[in-house]
Amino acid sequence: MNKQERLMATISGGEVDRVPVSAWSHQPVDDQSSDAFAAATLAFQKDFDFDFVKVTPASSYCLTDWGATTYWRGNPHGTRDYGKALVQSVDEWSKLKVLDPRAGQMGEIVQGLKLIGQGLEEGTPFIQTIFSPMTQARNLVGAEELLLHIRLHPDVIKDAFQIITDQTIRFIEAARETGISGIFYALQWASHLDLSESEYREFARPYDLQILNAVDDLWLNVLHLHGNHVMFPLIVDYPASVLNWHDRETEPSLSQGLKLWPKAVCGGIRQEETLVQGTPEEIFAEGLDAINSTNGKRLVLGTGCVAPIVTPYGNLRALREMVELNI
Repeated sequence: MNKQERLMATISGGEVDRVPVSAWSHQPVDDQSSDAFAAATLAFQKDFDFDFVKVTPASSYCLTDWGATTYWRGNPHGTRDYGKALVQSVDEWSKLKVLDPRAGQMGEIVQGLKLIGQGLEEGTPFIQTIFSPMTQARNLVGAEELLLHIRLHPDVIKDAFQIITDQTIRFIEAARETGISGIFYALQWASHLDLSESEYREFARPYDLQILNAVDDLWLNVLHLHGNHVMFPLIVDYPASVLNWHDRETEPSLSQGLKLWPKAVCGGIRQEETLVQGTPEEIFAEGLDAINSTNGKRLVLGTGCVAPIVTPYGNLRALREMVELNI
């Protein structure tokens, strides 16, 4: 099987020649320009030959053109630190306008996607990271302030979330032209630690569904539930092909998740304890456990989130090699 055939069979629950596998990493500093970002992403894929490429720009790529500032300060996960919050008062949400996604920092990412598509081995799917409107809003105003605005000024926030949603869909339209097979949709607020279920239904779900319905014709949309105590039951009807979450750190387990999610799941390896701090032998053991617990069906072997940039090369190599053993 080639990569696309293997993934499509996995999503549909069919037979595969081996379990597909993928991991992804930030490309700090390089992620600020299209040429460097594409080169770094292609080099990572050349090293490990994963079954799909998740393009992982800085979370600010969709916010910089509104005026958000970030700085590279050596975070081991490869993420950038935000400067002063762009939104300083509730009145400033009205300043957000839908921009041209082919210009500025968004344009750099669109051009990077084009170069990535041209540089990948034929038949290698690649998907673009998209952050939920609530996640984008948090990065514009700060987590605590966002919660205050949601609870004190709900109508203003809903208007702002709609602008962010419209901007996101417009960016995706530009990204489609580069040949992406889907999006990696990151939900970083679908957690009981952040919101109540009723708040999530009101302030997040409507905008999530607008974005996911806009890409429903793409075949490799991956949904990522970030963090612990996730609202798993609230998103199991979301239209996506693969569901990824921190399955080793929070419920449900992979096998439990398969009973609730109708298509494929992605995970099985602990992000920090095993991928970063473990050994190849521990990765083999944890990967085998994940395969056995799912009977190797509807599983993409990976980790619960991004591979930190301090991940040993040998551990990423072990993750890739273990699926070839057919054990």
